[in-house]
Amino acid sequence: MTHSAPAVFETQIDALELIHRGKVRDLYRIDDERMLIVTTDRVSAFDVILPTPIPDKGRVLTEISRFWFEKSRDLVPNHLCEAQDLAAIVPDEAQRAQLVGRSVIVRNLKALPIEAVVRGYLIGSGYKDYQATGAVCGIKLPEGLQLADKLPEPIYTPATKADVGDHDENIDFAETERLIGPEMAAQVRDTAMRLYRLAADYAAKRGIIIADTKFEFGLDEHGTLHLIDEALTPDSSRFWPADEYRPGISPPSFDKQFIRDWLETLDWDKTAPGPAIPDEIIAQTRERYLTAYRRLTGEDLPGIA
Repeated sequence: MTHSAPAVFETQIDALELIHRGKVRDLYRIDDERMLIVTTDRVSAFDVILPTPIPDKGRVLTEISRFWFEKSRDLVPNHLCEAQDLAAIVPDEAQRAQLVGRSVIVRNLKALPIEAVVRGYLIGSGYKDYQATGAVCGIKLPEGLQLADKLPEPIYTPATKADVGDHDENIDFAETERLIGPEMAAQVRDTAMRLYRLAADYAAKRGIIIADTKFEFGLDEHGTLHLIDEALTPDSSRFWPADEYRPGISPPSFDKQFIRDWLETLDWDKTAPGPAIPDEIIAQTRERYLTAYRRLTGEDLPGIA
């Protein structure tokens, strides 16, 4: 097992105001224009935050997002600030240490109230929808598709953003037009589809299938669309190893699905508090995240021995 940095379950930064503590991220206000987003090692499953962190998970998610933000900047601007000087905003060295490699300074943009979901393969709730209706979120698909089959073309299936503990709800395109206007709804859809194709094509060359993903977008003061939150990580996407992919079965994945599968073997009602995760499950889950990073970037995560 590779060496890991101490896990970070929750951050405390005296110099900054805590805006929000989500399932994985802690958000702090720097000033009116900027925020600090810290990706912790918390893990949630079935919309419950589990009590055991996964070491280095937050660092993997942060660095993979940085990687995609850089790769996609010609398609759409993103919320990263050019200056990423942690010492200037968190002078306390001990508190700053918990942030290294897992935090980004971002512009404070107006988040749109939808998640832009793109599906390239038939899996998860999409497969259940297809079995019941022959369609996914109202989009008719060919008959006879199997679990995990590649779709003829990627499809756009937006959702509302849920609060912690709630489930995201799929919505149709007409509802996104009502929420954000027809022009912006079309721009979000088209941008999400281009981002997915860019990422899926790149990842395929690195031995990873991106089965589906979700994006979040925000607007600046001029109404310009920006990619925000995280981008194409194992938490916001399904990453499958191409060499183990077989239609008809649920493929293994580089994410917390390993934890979900373990939880399904327990007598747990999927409400808080969740069970503690055994060391063996922690180690194997951590290795899946690290493998995703290595395959995508061709490098080891910085600081991993």
